[in-house]
Amino acid sequence: MAEVFLITGGAGFIGANLVHHVLQSRPEARVVVYDALTYAGNLENLTGVIDGGRVSFVEGDICDQARVLQLLEVERPRYVYNLAAESHVDRSIDGPGAFVRTNVIGTFEMLEAARAYTAKLSVDEKAGFRFIHVSTDEVYGSLGAEGLFTETTPYAPNSPYAASKAASDHLVRAYHHTYGLPTVTTNCSNNYGPFQFPEKLIPLCLLNALEGKPLPVYGDGRNVRDWLFVGDHCEALLVAAERGKLGETYNIGSNNERTTLEMVHAICDELDRLRPRSNGSYREQITFVTDRPGHDRRYAIDSTKLARELGWQAKTPFALGMQTTIQWYLAHAEWSERITNGVYRRGRLGL
Repeated sequence: MAEVFLITGGAGFIGANLVHHVLQSRPEARVVVYDALTYAGNLENLTGVIDGGRVSFVEGDICDQARVLQLLEVERPRYVYNLAAESHVDRSIDGPGAFVRTNVIGTFEMLEAARAYTAKLSVDEKAGFRFIHVSTDEVYGSLGAEGLFTETTPYAPNSPYAASKAASDHLVRAYHHTYGLPTVTTNCSNNYGPFQFPEKLIPLCLLNALEGKPLPVYGDGRNVRDWLFVGDHCEALLVAAERGKLGETYNIGSNNERTTLEMVHAICDELDRLRPRSNGSYREQITFVTDRPGHDRRYAIDSTKLARELGWQAKTPFALGMQTTIQWYLAHAEWSERITNGVYRRGRLGL
C-alpha cells in the first residue's frame, strides 16, 4: 500500500516544491495537499500533478480542526507536514494578528487533530506516524559577526512572524513530551528557488529589474542570511521524517552566508548574462531604502546534527541554485504576471 504524505500549505512555495520532490523521489507515494489558497497559495504551482492520480487537493484552513481530523481519518497519512503558515516578516509588522491565528492557533488545531487521530491507531500504526513541523531559523533571533545557530540556541524572536513560529515550535515540543505525539521539528534558513511568491527578495528584485524599476535594498544591505536551495530543503524534510528521532529538532542550512547586497548583486549579474539591458548593468537600479523595524543583522545555521545523525547535507552550489532559480522565473513570466496582477503589486510593506 502506498505511503500517504499530507502536506498543509502544499500550494505555496516550499510546500509545492515538496510535493514535486516527493513525487520524483518516492515513486510509490501518494500526496494529499491541504491548502487555504490565501494570496501565496497557487494551484498553478501544482499544474500537471494534481490530475496525475498520485496527488489530490483539498481546500481548507488548518484552523478547522474538525476538517483536518476528518481528512486524517479518510486519507490515513503516514507523514503529516505542517507547512501552512504566514511567512513574510514585513506583513507580520503590518498585521500580526493573521500570523498568530495561522501559525499559533493553526498549529494548535493541527496538533489536536493529530492527537485525536493517533489515539485511534494501533500500536504499529502509531509507531509509523510522523508529524513534521516546518519552522524557521528566525526563532533564534539575531547573531553577531560570529557563531551559528544550533538546536540548543535559546529562542529570542524579534519580529511578530518569528514570535508566532517560536510559539508553534514550543507547542509541538509540548505535544510530544506531554501526549507522546510522534513529532519532528525542523528549523531552516532562507529558502530560494522556483514558485517563490514575489514579495521575497530574489523574485521581487528579478521582476523589478526586468521592468526597469528600483531594486530596494533595506538599510545598508549588510544583513546576512544563510541561503538554502529549496530542493535541498525538501530532501532534508524527507530525511528528517523518515529517519529523524521523535521529539527532536533538526536545523537545516547550507553554510552559504550572503549579505542582502551580495544577493542583489548576484541577481543583477546573472540577469546581465541571461537578459542584458540595452545599456549598462542592472546594478544601476539598486536603491537603498529605510530599513525594516527590528531587522535582525545575521542568521547562520549549523546543520551538523542533521549531517551527523541522518546523513544529509546540502548539495546545490550557490551559483547553480541562483542560475536555476532565475532561469525558472525567466521561463515562467506568465506565472509571475498573473500573481502580481492580483492581490500583490510588489509595494513596500512593514514600514
